Amino acid sequence: MAELSNQLMAVTVLSYLAAMVLYAAEYAFGNKSHIGRAAQRPARQLVGSGAPVPPSADDVEVEEAPAPAVRDRGVLLGRIAVGFNWLAFALHLGTVVTRGIAADRMPWGNMYEFTLTVTLVGSAVWLGVLTRKPELRHLGLFAALALVMLLGADGLIAYAPVGPLVPALNSYWFIIHVSTIILASGIFLIGAVPAAMFLVRAGYDEGKRRFPYSLGAKVPEAALLERLTFRLHAFAFPLFTFGALIAGPIWAEASWGRYWGWDPKEVWAFISWIVYASYLHARATPSVKRTVATWIAILGFATMLMNLFGVNLFFSGLHSYANAGG
Repeated sequence: MAELSNQLMAVTVLSYLAAMVLYAAEYAFGNKSHIGRAAQRPARQLVGSGAPVPPSADDVEVEEAPAPAVRDRGVLLGRIAVGFNWLAFALHLGTVVTRGIAADRMPWGNMYEFTLTVTLVGSAVWLGVLTRKPELRHLGLFAALALVMLLGADGLIAYAPVGPLVPALNSYWFIIHVSTIILASGIFLIGAVPAAMFLVRAGYDEGKRRFPYSLGAKVPEAALLERLTFRLHAFAFPLFTFGALIAGPIWAEASWGRYWGWDPKEVWAFISWIVYASYLHARATPSVKRTVATWIAILGFATMLMNLFGVNLFFSGLHSYANAGG
Protein backbone atom coordinates (compact mmCIF):
# COMPACT_ATOMS: atom_id res chain seq x y z
CA MET A 1 0.00 0.00 0.00
CA ALA A 2 2.85 2.38 0.77
CA GLU A 3 4.36 1.84 -2.67
CA LEU A 4 0.94 2.21 -4.30
CA SER A 5 0.49 5.50 -2.47
CA ASN A 6 3.84 6.73 -3.78
CA GLN A 7 2.92 5.76 -7.33
CA LEU A 8 -0.47 7.43 -7.05
CA MET A 9 1.25 10.56 -5.74
CA ALA A 10 3.34 10.80 -8.91
CA VAL A 11 0.31 10.28 -11.17
CA THR A 12 -1.66 12.82 -9.11
CA VAL A 13 0.92 15.54 -9.68
CA LEU A 14 0.99 14.75 -13.41
CA SER A 15 -2.81 14.94 -13.56
CA TYR A 16 -2.87 18.32 -11.81
CA LEU A 17 -0.14 19.45 -14.18
CA ALA A 18 -2.23 18.36 -17.19
CA ALA A 19 -5.23 20.22 -15.78
CA MET A 20 -3.06 23.30 -15.26
CA VAL A 21 -1.81 23.20 -18.85
CA LEU A 22 -5.37 22.89 -20.19
CA TYR A 23 -6.59 25.70 -17.93
CA ALA A 24 -3.70 27.77 -19.26
CA ALA A 25 -4.68 26.94 -22.84
CA GLU A 26 -8.24 28.06 -22.19
CA TYR A 27 -6.97 31.18 -20.46
CA ALA A 28 -4.65 32.04 -23.35
CA PHE A 29 -6.76 31.09 -26.36
CA GLY A 30 -10.36 31.14 -25.16
CA ASN A 31 -12.72 34.08 -24.84
CA LYS A 32 -15.19 34.86 -22.13
CA SER A 33 -18.54 34.84 -23.88
CA HIS A 34 -19.84 38.13 -22.51
CA ILE A 35 -16.63 39.85 -23.56
CA GLY A 36 -16.89 38.37 -27.00
CA ARG A 37 -20.47 39.58 -27.38
CA ALA A 38 -19.55 43.04 -26.18
CA ALA A 39 -16.74 43.25 -28.70
CA GLN A 40 -19.09 42.30 -31.55
CA ARG A 41 -21.75 44.93 -30.79
CA PRO A 42 -21.71 47.81 -33.29
CA ALA A 43 -20.32 51.00 -31.83
CA ARG A 44 -22.78 53.90 -31.69
CA GLN A 45 -21.96 57.54 -32.11
CA LEU A 46 -22.72 59.88 -29.25
CA VAL A 47 -24.30 63.31 -29.70
CA GLY A 48 -22.77 66.37 -28.09
CA SER A 49 -24.92 66.06 -24.96
CA GLY A 50 -23.55 62.55 -24.34
CA ALA A 51 -26.87 60.77 -24.99
CA PRO A 52 -26.68 57.72 -27.25
CA VAL A 53 -28.19 57.91 -30.69
CA PRO A 54 -31.41 55.87 -30.85
CA PRO A 55 -30.87 52.56 -32.62
CA SER A 56 -31.67 52.51 -36.29
CA ALA A 57 -33.84 49.94 -38.00
CA ASP A 58 -30.70 48.15 -39.11
CA ASP A 59 -29.46 47.99 -35.53
CA VAL A 60 -32.76 46.57 -34.34
CA GLU A 61 -32.70 44.02 -37.08
CA VAL A 62 -29.17 42.97 -36.16
CA GLU A 63 -30.10 42.66 -32.50
CA GLU A 64 -33.18 40.59 -33.30
CA ALA A 65 -31.34 38.27 -35.65
CA PRO A 66 -27.72 38.08 -34.48
CA ALA A 67 -25.17 36.22 -36.51
CA PRO A 68 -24.34 32.73 -35.26
CA ALA A 69 -21.67 32.93 -32.55
CA VAL A 70 -18.30 31.44 -33.38
CA ARG A 71 -17.63 28.40 -31.20
CA ASP A 72 -15.12 29.25 -28.51
CA ARG A 73 -12.42 26.57 -28.57
CA GLY A 74 -11.47 27.59 -25.06
CA VAL A 75 -14.76 26.16 -23.76
CA LEU A 76 -13.74 22.65 -24.83
CA LEU A 77 -10.26 23.06 -23.37
CA GLY A 78 -11.76 24.32 -20.12
CA ARG A 79 -14.14 21.38 -19.84
CA ILE A 80 -11.30 18.93 -20.44
CA ALA A 81 -9.27 20.77 -17.79
CA VAL A 82 -12.09 20.33 -15.29
CA GLY A 83 -12.22 16.63 -16.18
CA PHE A 84 -8.51 16.26 -15.47
CA ASN A 85 -9.02 18.23 -12.26
CA TRP A 86 -11.62 15.71 -11.07
CA LEU A 87 -9.33 12.83 -12.13
CA ALA A 88 -6.45 14.38 -10.19
CA PHE A 89 -8.68 14.76 -7.14
CA ALA A 90 -9.70 11.09 -7.30
CA LEU A 91 -6.05 10.03 -7.59
CA HIS A 92 -5.15 12.43 -4.79
CA LEU A 93 -7.82 10.88 -2.57
CA GLY A 94 -6.47 7.42 -3.42
CA THR A 95 -2.97 8.58 -2.46
CA VAL A 96 -4.13 9.71 0.97
CA VAL A 97 -6.33 6.65 1.60
CA THR A 98 -3.66 4.12 0.65
CA ARG A 99 -1.14 5.99 2.77
CA GLY A 100 -3.49 5.75 5.73
CA ILE A 101 -4.08 2.03 5.14
CA ALA A 102 -0.34 1.41 4.91
CA ALA A 103 0.27 3.30 8.16
CA ASP A 104 -2.83 1.86 9.88
CA ARG A 105 -3.79 5.31 11.22
CA MET A 106 -4.98 8.71 10.08
CA PRO A 107 -2.57 9.85 7.33
CA TRP A 108 -1.30 13.12 8.74
CA GLY A 109 1.44 12.17 11.17
CA ASN A 110 4.24 14.22 9.61
CA MET A 111 4.86 17.17 7.32
CA TYR A 112 4.61 15.09 4.13
CA GLU A 113 1.24 13.60 5.06
CA PHE A 114 -0.07 16.87 6.46
CA THR A 115 0.70 18.73 3.22
CA LEU A 116 -0.71 15.86 1.17
CA THR A 117 -4.00 16.09 3.05
CA VAL A 118 -4.16 19.90 3.11
CA THR A 119 -3.82 19.99 -0.67
CA LEU A 120 -6.52 17.31 -0.95
CA VAL A 121 -8.88 19.57 1.03
CA GLY A 122 -7.83 22.52 -1.13
CA SER A 123 -8.59 20.56 -4.28
CA ALA A 124 -12.02 19.58 -2.94
CA VAL A 125 -12.77 23.19 -2.00
CA TRP A 126 -11.78 24.40 -5.47
CA LEU A 127 -13.99 21.81 -7.17
CA GLY A 128 -16.85 22.81 -4.88
CA VAL A 129 -16.39 26.47 -5.82
CA LEU A 130 -16.18 25.54 -9.49
CA THR A 131 -19.35 23.46 -9.31
CA ARG A 132 -21.25 26.28 -7.63
CA LYS A 133 -19.83 29.08 -9.79
CA PRO A 134 -18.68 27.77 -13.20
CA GLU A 135 -17.94 31.32 -14.32
CA LEU A 136 -14.85 31.22 -12.09
CA ARG A 137 -13.22 28.52 -14.20
CA HIS A 138 -10.44 30.86 -15.34
CA LEU A 139 -9.12 30.70 -11.76
CA GLY A 140 -8.42 26.99 -12.33
CA LEU A 141 -5.04 27.85 -13.82
CA PHE A 142 -3.90 29.44 -10.58
CA ALA A 143 -5.56 26.89 -8.28
CA ALA A 144 -3.92 24.02 -10.17
CA LEU A 145 -0.59 25.86 -10.15
CA ALA A 146 -0.73 26.20 -6.36
CA LEU A 147 -1.53 22.49 -5.96
CA VAL A 148 1.26 21.39 -8.32
CA MET A 149 3.83 23.56 -6.55
CA LEU A 150 2.84 22.43 -3.05
CA LEU A 151 2.64 18.75 -3.96
CA GLY A 152 5.94 18.96 -5.84
CA ALA A 153 7.65 20.58 -2.87
CA ASP A 154 6.02 18.05 -0.56
CA GLY A 155 7.33 15.08 -2.51
CA LEU A 156 10.83 16.51 -3.01
CA ILE A 157 11.45 18.11 0.38
CA ALA A 158 9.19 16.54 2.98
CA TYR A 159 8.75 12.89 1.95
CA ALA A 160 8.98 10.41 4.83
CA PRO A 161 8.51 6.63 4.67
CA VAL A 162 5.53 5.06 6.36
CA GLY A 163 6.03 4.39 10.05
CA PRO A 164 4.36 4.58 13.46
CA LEU A 165 3.40 7.83 15.13
CA VAL A 166 5.78 9.45 17.58
CA PRO A 167 4.51 8.90 21.15
CA ALA A 168 3.36 12.51 21.60
CA LEU A 169 0.84 12.12 18.78
CA ASN A 170 -0.88 9.02 20.20
CA SER A 171 -4.01 10.76 21.44
CA TYR A 172 -7.60 11.24 20.32
CA TRP A 173 -6.73 14.96 20.21
CA PHE A 174 -4.51 14.04 17.26
CA ILE A 175 -7.63 13.59 15.16
CA ILE A 176 -9.55 16.56 16.58
CA HIS A 177 -6.73 19.11 16.51
CA VAL A 178 -5.00 18.15 13.27
CA SER A 179 -8.19 17.56 11.26
CA THR A 180 -9.52 21.05 11.97
CA ILE A 181 -6.16 22.62 11.13
CA ILE A 182 -6.09 20.65 7.88
CA LEU A 183 -9.59 21.78 6.92
CA ALA A 184 -8.81 25.41 7.70
CA SER A 185 -5.46 25.29 5.90
CA GLY A 186 -6.99 23.77 2.77
CA ILE A 187 -9.64 26.51 2.64
CA PHE A 188 -7.03 29.22 3.28
CA LEU A 189 -5.00 27.72 0.41
CA ILE A 190 -7.82 28.16 -2.09
CA GLY A 191 -8.81 31.48 -0.51
CA ALA A 192 -5.39 32.84 -1.40
CA VAL A 193 -6.07 32.25 -5.12
CA PRO A 194 -8.98 34.70 -5.59
CA ALA A 195 -7.22 37.06 -3.16
CA ALA A 196 -4.13 37.25 -5.38
CA MET A 197 -6.21 37.50 -8.55
CA PHE A 198 -8.37 40.24 -7.03
CA LEU A 199 -5.25 42.34 -6.57
CA VAL A 200 -4.26 41.59 -10.15
CA ARG A 201 -7.70 42.42 -11.54
CA ALA A 202 -7.97 45.59 -9.43
CA GLY A 203 -4.66 46.77 -10.84
CA TYR A 204 -5.78 45.91 -14.37
CA ASP A 205 -9.00 47.88 -13.89
CA GLU A 206 -6.91 50.86 -12.81
CA GLY A 207 -5.08 50.79 -16.13
CA LYS A 208 -1.95 48.85 -15.17
CA ARG A 209 -0.81 46.62 -18.02
CA ARG A 210 2.58 45.32 -16.94
CA PHE A 211 2.99 41.81 -15.55
CA PRO A 212 1.29 40.48 -13.43
CA TYR A 213 -1.58 42.94 -13.93
CA SER A 214 -1.84 41.90 -17.57
CA LEU A 215 -3.22 38.57 -16.28
CA GLY A 216 -6.30 40.42 -15.10
CA ALA A 217 -7.77 40.68 -18.59
CA LYS A 218 -9.53 37.33 -18.43
CA VAL A 219 -10.15 36.71 -14.74
CA PRO A 220 -13.61 37.35 -13.26
CA GLU A 221 -14.77 40.73 -12.04
CA ALA A 222 -12.83 42.18 -9.10
CA ALA A 223 -15.92 42.42 -6.88
CA LEU A 224 -16.70 38.71 -7.41
CA LEU A 225 -13.15 37.71 -6.56
CA GLU A 226 -13.12 39.87 -3.45
CA ARG A 227 -16.41 38.42 -2.17
CA LEU A 228 -15.18 34.88 -2.72
CA THR A 229 -11.97 35.69 -0.86
CA PHE A 230 -13.91 37.00 2.11
CA ARG A 231 -16.35 34.09 2.24
CA LEU A 232 -13.62 31.45 2.16
CA HIS A 233 -11.59 33.19 4.86
CA ALA A 234 -14.64 33.86 7.01
CA PHE A 235 -15.50 30.14 6.85
CA ALA A 236 -11.96 28.92 7.57
CA PHE A 237 -11.11 31.32 10.39
CA PRO A 238 -13.39 29.78 13.09
CA LEU A 239 -12.03 26.33 12.22
CA PHE A 240 -8.48 27.59 12.53
CA THR A 241 -9.32 29.33 15.79
CA PHE A 242 -10.70 26.14 17.29
CA GLY A 243 -7.84 23.96 16.05
CA ALA A 244 -4.96 26.29 16.89
CA LEU A 245 -6.13 28.15 20.00
CA ILE A 246 -8.54 25.73 21.68
CA ALA A 247 -7.88 22.10 20.72
CA GLY A 248 -4.13 22.63 20.41
CA PRO A 249 -3.57 24.06 23.91
CA ILE A 250 -5.85 21.43 25.48
CA TRP A 251 -3.82 18.67 23.81
CA ALA A 252 -0.56 20.39 24.84
CA GLU A 253 -1.64 20.44 28.46
CA ALA A 254 -2.59 16.77 28.34
CA SER A 255 0.69 15.76 26.64
CA TRP A 256 3.27 18.18 28.04
CA GLY A 257 1.63 19.60 31.15
CA ARG A 258 1.25 23.17 29.86
CA TYR A 259 -1.18 24.97 27.57
CA TRP A 260 1.41 27.21 25.93
CA GLY A 261 5.18 26.92 25.70
CA TRP A 262 6.31 29.39 23.02
CA ASP A 263 7.23 26.49 20.75
CA PRO A 264 8.09 27.79 17.22
CA LYS A 265 5.02 26.20 15.67
CA GLU A 266 2.77 27.57 18.40
CA VAL A 267 4.21 31.03 17.89
CA TRP A 268 3.76 30.96 14.12
CA ALA A 269 0.24 29.55 14.43
CA PHE A 270 -0.57 32.48 16.69
CA ILE A 271 1.02 34.89 14.20
CA SER A 272 -1.17 33.40 11.44
CA TRP A 273 -4.24 33.77 13.63
CA ILE A 274 -3.42 37.43 14.35
CA VAL A 275 -2.91 38.19 10.64
CA TYR A 276 -6.14 36.49 9.54
CA ALA A 277 -8.06 38.18 12.36
CA SER A 278 -6.61 41.48 11.15
CA TYR A 279 -7.79 40.71 7.62
CA LEU A 280 -11.36 40.04 8.75
CA HIS A 281 -11.33 43.17 10.89
CA ALA A 282 -9.97 45.26 8.01
CA ARG A 283 -12.53 43.75 5.64
CA ALA A 284 -15.33 44.77 8.02
CA THR A 285 -13.99 48.33 8.40
CA PRO A 286 -15.47 50.64 5.73
CA SER A 287 -12.51 53.05 5.86
CA VAL A 288 -10.02 50.33 4.89
CA LYS A 289 -9.62 49.76 1.16
CA ARG A 290 -10.41 46.27 -0.06
CA THR A 291 -6.98 46.02 -1.69
CA VAL A 292 -5.29 46.74 1.66
CA ALA A 293 -7.42 44.13 3.42
CA THR A 294 -6.66 41.57 0.71
CA TRP A 295 -2.92 42.14 1.04
CA ILE A 296 -3.32 41.20 4.71
CA ALA A 297 -4.98 37.93 3.63
CA ILE A 298 -2.03 37.20 1.32
CA LEU A 299 0.33 37.88 4.22
CA GLY A 300 -1.69 35.44 6.31
CA PHE A 301 -1.15 32.67 3.78
CA ALA A 302 2.58 33.47 3.71
CA THR A 303 2.70 32.91 7.47
CA MET A 304 0.90 29.58 6.98
CA LEU A 305 3.58 28.50 4.50
CA MET A 306 6.26 29.58 6.94
CA ASN A 307 4.62 27.50 9.65
CA LEU A 308 4.32 24.50 7.36
CA PHE A 309 7.75 24.47 5.71
CA GLY A 310 10.00 26.94 7.50
CA VAL A 311 9.26 25.88 11.08
CA ASN A 312 9.43 22.17 10.31
CA LEU A 313 12.66 22.38 8.32
CA PHE A 314 14.65 25.09 10.07
CA PHE A 315 13.47 25.12 13.70
CA SER A 316 13.45 22.47 16.38
CA GLY A 317 10.71 22.09 18.94
CA LEU A 318 8.05 19.80 20.34
CA HIS A 319 6.07 20.13 17.08
CA SER A 320 8.99 19.26 14.77
CA TYR A 321 7.59 16.25 12.94
CA ALA A 322 8.99 16.92 9.45
CA ASN A 323 10.61 13.48 9.32
CA ALA A 324 8.60 11.76 12.00
CA GLY A 325 7.31 8.28 11.45
CA GLY A 326 4.25 8.00 9.24
